[in-house]
Amino acid sequence: MAGHSTPHFHNQPGVARVRVGAREFMCVGALPPFDHPHIFIDMGDADEAVCPYCSTLYVYDASLHGGCEPPDCAFSPEAAAA
Repeated sequence: MAGHSTPHFHNQPGVARVRVGAREFMCVGALPPFDHPHIFIDMGDADEAVCPYCSTLYVYDASLHGGCEPPDCAFSPEAAAA
């Protein structure tokens, strides 16, 4: 199975905002089994987006190069499936 190219993020820690280094990504809410439907979020030219399911505020930060802050908000679908 091929790896995914779209970053996936969650807000299991319940932080006020998650800084992300991608304008297009998937939000999974909390970690499984408490996740919500995994939805695609496209910020477009905006620097912020709010997930309509979990209300997590995502803020774009180009210096993160596809990662996130806090780093434990990164989600790996492959690891979750194992």
